[in-house]
Amino acid sequence: MEASSLPDSPKPGPVPVTISQRRFYGATYLFDALATQLGIQEDLQQCFPKSYPQILSIAYYLILEDRNPLSRFPKWARMHVHPYGKELSSQRSSELFASISEEARQRFFRLQVARRLEKEYLAYDTTSVSSYSKCLKVVQYGHNKEHDPLPQLNLALVFGERSRLPVYYRSLPGNIPDVKTLQELLCSLHFLDFPQQVKLVMDRGFYSSQNINECYRKHLKFLLATKMSLKLVKEVWEERRHTMITRSHYSTKHNLYVDTHLLSWDYTAIKPRSQDLIEEKKRLYLHLYFNDQRAVDDRKSFHDFLDKLEEELKAGSRNPEHEISYAKYFQVKKTPRRGIQITPLQEAITEKEQNYGYFALISNDIKDPLEAIEIYRAKDLVEKAFGNLKERLNLRRTSVSSEENLEGKLFVQFIALTFLSYLQKAMSDHDQFKHYTLQEALDELDIIECIEQPGKRKRVSEMTQKQYDLYEVFGVTLPNTLV
Repeated sequence: MEASSLPDSPKPGPVPVTISQRRFYGATYLFDALATQLGIQEDLQQCFPKSYPQILSIAYYLILEDRNPLSRFPKWARMHVHPYGKELSSQRSSELFASISEEARQRFFRLQVARRLEKEYLAYDTTSVSSYSKCLKVVQYGHNKEHDPLPQLNLALVFGERSRLPVYYRSLPGNIPDVKTLQELLCSLHFLDFPQQVKLVMDRGFYSSQNINECYRKHLKFLLATKMSLKLVKEVWEERRHTMITRSHYSTKHNLYVDTHLLSWDYTAIKPRSQDLIEEKKRLYLHLYFNDQRAVDDRKSFHDFLDKLEEELKAGSRNPEHEISYAKYFQVKKTPRRGIQITPLQEAITEKEQNYGYFALISNDIKDPLEAIEIYRAKDLVEKAFGNLKERLNLRRTSVSSEENLEGKLFVQFIALTFLSYLQKAMSDHDQFKHYTLQEALDELDIIECIEQPGKRKRVSEMTQKQYDLYEVFGVTLPNTLV
């Protein structure tokens, strides 16, 4: 239920103008149009009938006021036309976030899934978000992907690879590793009525036999990166590594040598009722790749690291974090007469280097290695989305004081991310990034004004050809006249 203390939403329909005013309108008009086009406004209205205008207005603010705190929202609200139409103090913003219930959020996800997902690959990944808060249960010390010395929460995000729009997120305790998050995701996909034919794309941090078996059990298709040291990969790779570096295996378009091998996966499961063990063979495609430029880069990076280790050993300033590497790659002797003698262990170095440039994907669905790499490479949109959340939407540090406020704020940022993702895809599809950054494009539209005078029809200020063209890029009709 939404908090009863929230201010009432403005009533629909035109509001009589009592004073003359000019307010910025061009960018918020764009968001209004996209909110209608993507069904975001309608779905928010169903799930949050009292507070959906506030949710939209804060989402608009987060996009347009790059990295600015919410304390500046009242000033922005006075200068812009936006769904809520009024100012919202920091206290009211906190009340809004606390009112966004789990039940309503899940209902919104289900409505959006029904609108947008058909035969879609879903890119799934997690990121860590550092927090200064000491009172949130979800904030824990764990494997921080950005190496911050702060406790963290993890954020899991699911993206549609064709639509390039986010479809679902969930927060996780900061000490939960990636590999353990997939089980809960699969349960969430079922609860949210995701189509059965949805397919998952994941990086190698999500690999485990249990996760693969669970995907087979739920009849889900997957594309997953794996380590070259994995037994089922290593056996094939050692056999094929020399024969695949040939002209017949080279793709000029992708600058890769490729090879594919059909494997049998040893599927196991327990029948829920009888507890009998099921053992079957399942089809699995292993796609191998080699990139010679990547091999050169990896080798250089490795030798830079070895140089650093050798310098530390010679200077007698050993780093405790490097002790395993010292022992693995160097023989160190110290005598009173000759001092420190360092000898590289070439066998270990050669073994490390032989993997450079190679990587592998496995799938129970995709036979073509080139199709597989194209789909997997599109997964970087999740990384870009995490960048947007942390940088543009001010999520690099969280400082909210309650679980409810955190979840509510994350939801509003997710709404903003949906708009951002649509805009970025439209600009990319129309090759606009050679002319503008996304912020520059939004700034270009933001200066269009709405002019209001008592007793007169609302109107839009003059527009340039650049502004006309941007609305066309974003697939939005022009705001010629307001009624």
